[in-house]
Amino acid sequence: MSTPQPPRPAGSGHSWPPPPQPGWGPPHGPAGPPALNGFALASLLVGLLCFPPLGVVFGLVALVQIRRRRERGRALAVAGLAVSLATTSVMLYGLTSYARPFLERLGSRPAPEAVEGQLTDMDRLRTGDCFNVPGGDLLDETPFTYRIDCARVHDAEVTSATALGPGGFPGASKLKDLATDACWKAQDAYAMDAWALPDYAEMYYFAPTRDSWRAGDRRLLCVIGTAGHDHTGSLRKDAGMLTPEQVSLLTALNAADGALGGAPDRELDEALPEYRSWAREVDEALAAQERVLRDAVSAHPEAGARLKELAAARAQWQRAARAVRPADFRQAWDAAEGALTVAGEKALRGAYGLSTRVPEWREEDRAGAGDGPSSGAA
Repeated sequence: MSTPQPPRPAGSGHSWPPPPQPGWGPPHGPAGPPALNGFALASLLVGLLCFPPLGVVFGLVALVQIRRRRERGRALAVAGLAVSLATTSVMLYGLTSYARPFLERLGSRPAPEAVEGQLTDMDRLRTGDCFNVPGGDLLDETPFTYRIDCARVHDAEVTSATALGPGGFPGASKLKDLATDACWKAQDAYAMDAWALPDYAEMYYFAPTRDSWRAGDRRLLCVIGTAGHDHTGSLRKDAGMLTPEQVSLLTALNAADGALGGAPDRELDEALPEYRSWAREVDEALAAQERVLRDAVSAHPEAGARLKELAAARAQWQRAARAVRPADFRQAWDAAEGALTVAGEKALRGAYGLSTRVPEWREEDRAGAGDGPSSGAA
């Protein structure tokens, strides 16, 4: 007896139920946490430790990828982006402040003409360097400078490169006084035998402007200018190039010249107390010169003749320091100026092996003695 088969489902050519199909399927069990975006972590690390602008790029890429891929690290990416932006701003501010003086010079003027030497930022010039400037214009506050061997024709020679004190901008007038005083002293130390300098040599300086001071510029560059005279060779003759007795004499002579050149700016009739104070300073400088020469009389007879002149001059300066009327001061001033002769100083310098060529400024001082403040600067 046959057993009837169950009816086949309509529309199906396969047995029921269908067999399992081969292939890959999702893993069994609960799904794992989303992956951490690598750019998010890189943004924070690069922003802190390496190159902040690249950290900004990494942070932006991380935020885009996290949104599209549903990855972790959004807070890390935001932190990295913020840190990178902050450090980038600090870096750009520092670079801008450092480069601003040079960029201002570069952008405010046309390109410089062809000049002998190697273009060198003024901040890189050092004591003893010689350099040229376009057109020989040493009155330009921020010139392009071209360093060159001192044996070749040059416009200027650096006598000192120093930093001014901290604090706020002292003002144009005070800064001028500070720079002038510092650079005359620097020149006296760099070229101690002032009579050996050519008459065309002049003192110049380059000081910070109000704007560059705000940017952190405190550098004072003092130079001897020789522009327009085809000067070659260094003018340096400092203590290391002279004998000890030459150094002692020149130190005393230069100090006296500096004191004589420090007369008050105001008229004698308006500032007698200031002139009396100045007379005392001159007397003290001449006394220091006396002390040096007393020890040299036995070796240099010329020192004895100079001592007599100094004694006469000091007597008059002391009289000027006690003057109660401008007329009395002027009379003593004239007598003091006449007591120190060019011939006496020339003989003394020759005895010490120094230059005996009388410079123009020394002749002018003697010719104008008593007519006003005399300049002791070479």
